[in-house]
Amino acid sequence: MARGFGCCATEVLRSHRELAQDRRLVRPPNPVLYQIEAALREQRAGPNLWAAKRAHQSHPIVERFQRALVKLKTNGRHLPQSLLAGALEYTLGLWNTLTVYLADGRVEIDNNLVENAIRPTAIGKKNWLFVGDAAAGEHSAIIYTLIESCRRRGLDPYAYLKDVLTRLPSMTNRQIPEVTPEAWAKVKRTLQVQPAS
Repeated sequence: MARGFGCCATEVLRSHRELAQDRRLVRPPNPVLYQIEAALREQRAGPNLWAAKRAHQSHPIVERFQRALVKLKTNGRHLPQSLLAGALEYTLGLWNTLTVYLADGRVEIDNNLVENAIRPTAIGKKNWLFVGDAAAGEHSAIIYTLIESCRRRGLDPYAYLKDVLTRLPSMTNRQIPEVTPEAWAKVKRTLQVQPAS
């Protein structure tokens, strides 16, 4: 999943302790950007509207922030090995990743939803440090992704996995897209809407 400005911006702000303490240097735009996102979420906007609003409202803010960071980096008022220099280098090095969300209305401003969803898994990660072999870790990641995709769509992960794993042995590779959590949810909604004969 692509990362937006806010997810890395959260990390960026953690690394910008000097910036956070002295707001005269650079004022982080996060509160304004999140207000724009909240308004779009409240409107239940589609991806095209998200992209349009972001282009019109968020992009100029993010662009000003980038100019301020570049100016701060090049003004020579801080030591190259200082925390501020490291924070600026980190932020500007991630800039393309930070701004992906501006052009694509499907991309969240941050990955907080994912981080919150995997928190129960992350809490137990020391317990699962040794999962067997390298492939086991990848298989676990796939299962966790499926479970969290179900939860995000309001599906019962157990019902989904039971149905899909029962059908999977008789399916072809071309049929796999039919059993993604999103496709499965659409079929279930369609079945619920159809009147009983």
